[in-house]
Amino acid sequence: MLKNIKSATLIRLSSLLTLFVVVALFRNVEGWGDVYAQNIYPYIAFVLSSISNIFPFSIGELFVSLSILALIGYPFFARRGGTAWKMILFREVEYLGWVYVWFYIAWGLNYSQKGVLERLDIEPLQFSEETFSGFTNSYVSELNASYQELLYAREVVPEWSTDESKQALMEDIVAIYHSIGEEFAINKPLLKEPKVKSMLFSPLSSMVGVSGSMAPFFCEFTVNSDVLPLNYPATYAHEMAHQLGVTSDAEANFYAYQVCTRSYSSLLRFSGYISILPYVLSNARSVLDEKQYRELYGAINPKIIVIAQTSAKYWQGKYSPLLGKIQNYMYNAYLKSNSITSGTKNYSEVIGLLIAVRENEE
Repeated sequence: MLKNIKSATLIRLSSLLTLFVVVALFRNVEGWGDVYAQNIYPYIAFVLSSISNIFPFSIGELFVSLSILALIGYPFFARRGGTAWKMILFREVEYLGWVYVWFYIAWGLNYSQKGVLERLDIEPLQFSEETFSGFTNSYVSELNASYQELLYAREVVPEWSTDESKQALMEDIVAIYHSIGEEFAINKPLLKEPKVKSMLFSPLSSMVGVSGSMAPFFCEFTVNSDVLPLNYPATYAHEMAHQLGVTSDAEANFYAYQVCTRSYSSLLRFSGYISILPYVLSNARSVLDEKQYRELYGAINPKIIVIAQTSAKYWQGKYSPLLGKIQNYMYNAYLKSNSITSGTKNYSEVIGLLIAVRENEE
């Protein structure tokens, strides 16, 4: 019996070590990350997403929560049963090892693929006043027009919080992702009807400023139930980009913008345009002088500014500075450990991507 237990342990550890080596190769050998993202991940993700789609709640978040509780609680129960500390530590380290390889094989190896500009064979651009002004002039015009179209269409924003409205939103976004897959070098949607799931711990997520998440262990994405209806489409499209293998938040913002602004729905288009407004203004602060910045700000429909300010105030009311600081520190370290060198600043880099693609098309 003891011999069989030792043999099973040896096989298990050998398998784990082999998977560690596989993950290391895909993370470090040039080109292997692209092979994984384009040819392997879609099949893994399809299987995991199909399993996840059976459940009405996020099994990925549940898995993470239960794992944390188990890692904390196991030593107490094991010691009461007489298990030695060395064995307890060994089992917990082994479990974390399996979680590590599952994370990377299920989704995390997408961090090793080329960025969107490389996939599109577009050279990144350094911001210049001229290129930035050209982009912002066009952007502000389209932003204002999308708001007017929204008013004209009289789309009732709160209705998008109903299940029927979310279903229609999903179908529109899935269809557009299918249509832009080849043009923008992104995998096509994995499932015909991915479930719209709310985060299990939305109030806590709001306290740390998280509006959505990607649960990599089962390739499912969730949206914070506190997200305002007007911001829901862009948030949904952003998180779906992550499910399709996009790891960079800047790229997820880029794809969300491209998807939403291509929709026939004036609500989706406006959600896409206003989703990058904070990044446009923050970049404008560093590129334009004070006079130019005031001119840009003044060109935006004042009612849109009010909407943006109301949204910011809404989230600030739910935000916890202490928890937010802790979460930001941890997420920043996580991103940098996975080759996102700018860390949490990566979100605002969406403007550089949009400008590079715009300049390449002209």
